[in-house]
Amino acid sequence: MPGGGTRTAITTSSARCLDLTRLISRAGRGPLTGVDRVEMAYLSHLLQDETPFFALARTGLGYVLMDRSGAAEIADRLQGRKAWGRIDAIGRLSFKASLSKRRAEADLRRLSIGRCRRTKLAQMLAQKLPTGIAYLNVGHSNLTDECLGAWQSMGAKISILIHDTIPLDYPKYQRPGTPAQFEAKLQCVARHADLVICNSYQTQEDVKRWFGQWGYQINTLVAHLGVEVPKAEVGALPEGIDPNRPFFVTLGTIEPRKNHALLLDVWDSLAQDVPPADLPHLYIVGTRGWENEEVFDRLDHPPIMGKSVFEMSNLPDMAVAALMSQASAVLFPSHAEGYGLPPAEAISLGTPVICSDLAVFREVLGNIPVYLKPDDVYSWKQSIIGSTQRKRAGQHRTSEEPSDFKLPTWADHFNLVLRET
Repeated sequence: MPGGGTRTAITTSSARCLDLTRLISRAGRGPLTGVDRVEMAYLSHLLQDETPFFALARTGLGYVLMDRSGAAEIADRLQGRKAWGRIDAIGRLSFKASLSKRRAEADLRRLSIGRCRRTKLAQMLAQKLPTGIAYLNVGHSNLTDECLGAWQSMGAKISILIHDTIPLDYPKYQRPGTPAQFEAKLQCVARHADLVICNSYQTQEDVKRWFGQWGYQINTLVAHLGVEVPKAEVGALPEGIDPNRPFFVTLGTIEPRKNHALLLDVWDSLAQDVPPADLPHLYIVGTRGWENEEVFDRLDHPPIMGKSVFEMSNLPDMAVAALMSQASAVLFPSHAEGYGLPPAEAISLGTPVICSDLAVFREVLGNIPVYLKPDDVYSWKQSIIGSTQRKRAGQHRTSEEPSDFKLPTWADHFNLVLRET
């Protein structure tokens, strides 16, 4: 629907189809990231919902459509309850794709109720799906005229979850070309979507600002993402970590936006003031990203790496939860965030959180964390020293949450979203 104007109200649909392209692209690539986990939460919930359910995924050759039973089989594989199957004849010809992705796409084909080349999506959807269906896309994949236009051509209700507009708001933290690609995706959403689901009021404000600049108005709905209490057991701590020694954890891809450089500056300063035996440890949990060579160089060399600062990647969820639950505090010095599931999960475990003073953190986390400027090394250092002292005194756990504070749940989220899609 090109041009300005507000779309008509949305009513509950007779069936729903969830786009699983992002999850399929992650097959075999280690722990799920924040956006992946949101797509998984949608898949798990819609499989239990009584409304007829389908799933769509884009593969190297086109699109694959599954009914509820096929989507349930894919969920079992994504969550490790079943192994991915063998590579099929088509997969043996897909030399550029990883082994895991070829196995995943082979299972998609075996479990499908429909397959088509990219140019034939509209015809397949019209043949295989009921009228009045709703298409849900929560993974920022397939936000193209090809895909959304096909859904629009069959009269589907198109609802897109936008996690943030960071690539447009902070282009200096992106890979070359990413801001332009992301703008193209959002403009496509503006042309085709009936509803934009926003994970926060901050995201809603950002989405409306950008859409308004392009001459579009669109229906939006704010639905905070659910926060699940991670299953944390001390026995799941990575080998060699002493739960009685003060340590801190930061989680997230090692990219400029996450501001790991500040924490390295803090630990360099601490190492000058604190005897090695008393120096708290910092565990950097996350895979290396992009455009961050200076930080990578610091991570690859002493003096503090391997002595008080340790880099960890591809830890299982249980190990990450154990680290968070035993930490003196979890640290998030980000320059920008779309939501912040990890700090919310840390709060749910009773672990103190020290984070940047960002509007979205205050919206979701209230007054629970300690908020600091992301460039104030001195304040971060003093807060970390204070948390270390409280840990040694056994007083490091967060106090009881204020009576008016409640972390959002997935039940809250879906109660809002499924009334409108």
